[in-house]
Formats: sequence, C-alpha cells, structure tokens
Amino acid sequence: MRNRIAAIVMAVILAVYLVLVFERAVMLIATGVAVAIIMGVALLVLPLVAAWAIGRELLFGVRTEKLVKILDAEGGLPVEDLPHRASGRPLRDAADEDFPTYKAEVEGAPTSWRAWFRLGLAYDASGDRRRARSALRESIRLYRAEQHAKV
Repeated sequence: MRNRIAAIVMAVILAVYLVLVFERAVMLIATGVAVAIIMGVALLVLPLVAAWAIGRELLFGVRTEKLVKILDAEGGLPVEDLPHRASGRPLRDAADEDFPTYKAEVEGAPTSWRAWFRLGLAYDASGDRRRARSALRESIRLYRAEQHAKV
C-alpha cells in the first residue's frame, strides 16, 4: 500500500511539473527567438518522455499486482519462510538456495505465466532486480496472451 501511495504522489507531482513546464515552453516558443524555440521544444519533449516512463512503470505495477492477487487466490505464491535482514529483505544466500526450484519450474513449463512470476519473485529475493523485472514482464506477456487466446 505504501508503494501505491508513493506512486500516486509521484504521478501527481509529475502532472504539476508537466503543467508548469508546458507553460514555460509555450512562453519560450512564443518569443520567436531561435534558441528559445529550441529550448521550448525540448521542454515539451523531455517531460513527455518522463511521463511515458512513469506511466509504463505504473502500468507494470498494476499488472503485477493483478497477477499477485490471482496467484494468492489460487494459493500459488511462494511461501515466505526465508530468513530476513532487519530491513525486511531476504538473506541473499537463503534466497539463492531456493532459486533452482523456480528456474526448473520455468524450464519445465516455459509458457506458464505462473512459473515466470514465481521466478521473478525468486530473482527479486536474490537481489537481482533487473532479471526479476524481466521475468515479471514475461509473466505479464504470457498472461495477456492467455487471456487473448480465451477471447
């Protein structure tokens, strides 16, 4: 819940920023001076790229949350019995011991979004955020393909 609130606050701050930057960009473009016009155009483009990136991350969060709820309802989430640091993060060595189980599950069922999701959670517990996000994205892709195939 705390992450969701933080994401919403960041999105609101970005929206305010975009409005202010847009206003400044229009003012710069309206001057008619070449350098000011270039700066104004840059002020329009760069915040749009930032808004796209944040929107993508918010969508990623919504989709992963949906898959967590489905797995939780099915009883398919991994049991959290790993020892933790004071920060709440699992101890990496303990997480690394569980990792081969989830990797083997994906190798056995490469089109299972559930297996990919659990692998993403295992990568995250091991501290490999890049691979965790990649596995979770693959899980989302497979889930969406499964849903489209049902239609």
